[in-house]
Amino acid sequence: MNNQEIQSVKQRFGIIGNAPALNYAINVAMQVSATDLTVLITGESGSGKESFSKIIHSLSARKHGQFIAINCGAIPEGTIDSELFGHEKGSFTGAVDSRKGYFETTNGGTIFLDEIGEMPLGTQARLLRVLENGEFIRVGSSKTQKTDVRVVAATNVNLMDAVDKGKFREDLYYRLNTVPIYVPPLRERGTDIELLFRKFTTDFAERYRIKPLQLTETARQLLMSYPFPGNIRQLKNIAEQVSILESEQNKPIEADTLAKYLPQQQPTNRTLALFSQSHGSANGENFSERELLYKVLFDMRRDVNDLKKLVRDVLGNEQDGRQILNNHKDLFDSIQPDSDHYPQGDTNVTRFLPAINGSGRSETPPPSETYGSHPPVQIFDDVDQDINDVTVEDVTHETEEDDSLSLERQEKEMILKALRRNNNKRKYAAQALGISERTLYRKIKQYEIDEE
Repeated sequence: MNNQEIQSVKQRFGIIGNAPALNYAINVAMQVSATDLTVLITGESGSGKESFSKIIHSLSARKHGQFIAINCGAIPEGTIDSELFGHEKGSFTGAVDSRKGYFETTNGGTIFLDEIGEMPLGTQARLLRVLENGEFIRVGSSKTQKTDVRVVAATNVNLMDAVDKGKFREDLYYRLNTVPIYVPPLRERGTDIELLFRKFTTDFAERYRIKPLQLTETARQLLMSYPFPGNIRQLKNIAEQVSILESEQNKPIEADTLAKYLPQQQPTNRTLALFSQSHGSANGENFSERELLYKVLFDMRRDVNDLKKLVRDVLGNEQDGRQILNNHKDLFDSIQPDSDHYPQGDTNVTRFLPAINGSGRSETPPPSETYGSHPPVQIFDDVDQDINDVTVEDVTHETEEDDSLSLERQEKEMILKALRRNNNKRKYAAQALGISERTLYRKIKQYEIDEE
């Protein structure tokens, strides 16, 4: 599909933005629409997944058939089978008449199953039969019926995690995931944030005949840097709040004014819990988590070391500074020399830790030779120094301090960096981080990260 066709689809379905990831998702939806393949749309809540289901239906040969969107999480477990597949009279209390289900009434059309991860296991088995054979049975009936319905599903949770926990059928997952479409969260769409904000404020101003909002440059930067966990839905709410409550201002909105409408993010202190669970564990997965935490600590030590070097250089230029250096010689003598990168193919950080004796002290320093080039998949190219005196005792002490929130932020940043550097390939990102792929899945969910 060329760019002109993509822009035409955006205009038709009211999609605002030019982010490459968004354009790619639209392109996939346009290509798959000509088929009857099952599609699984993934993305955070509020990112606009339903729009992609409408694109698929409207550009398909089923466009003249019925389109039904169903939120699986909003239908009670006791009635969802009846809603989807219908029921016979007297099949349960309150079934005073026979009733057709959505798969029967939508024959020849498209069903969009939103929040598919919330579907009960029993209903999942019935859905799998529809996908494989085009057959279903009404509740309370023994007669098999045929239907010709295309299924488009969506979820904002990691279905593979649900499979591991026994909450989602693995065979259904692979049957649904014939063609995956990933809808990027708003924070990964760059300048689209500003475009959407302008769209929402302009529409609001036209509807209520007020002056459209203008933002100062600092307010614009603040808006662009906000993570928007609620995505487009949250941005629209904020745009409308600011529009109505600040409409009397005759000047552009300042950053401090806008900040009042941006909810403060409250990070949870998960890093300390992570270390306490993984420290000393014989489990390989937990051991890999400890290695990742070591890398975070090494990065922090590098930053401190660089700051010491800067202070030393500044103070060394003046006579009084040299006196200060002499008075605190023990502090600045602790600056470590720069070292080169990890050896090729070696992501095991503990290999570079010194030997630890019973007291937790280092007995022998690590080798100081220079290592070769980076491995093909490598992300921690800047964590390359100040690791020769880190012991388990040091790590334990540091994680017990108030730096735990900083560690959590560093860990999340490393995961984001690994995903970006490896083109969102989780397998290679996990290799670069030195952790298992399953651990990376859990970390992505834990920190509410979506790959770019």
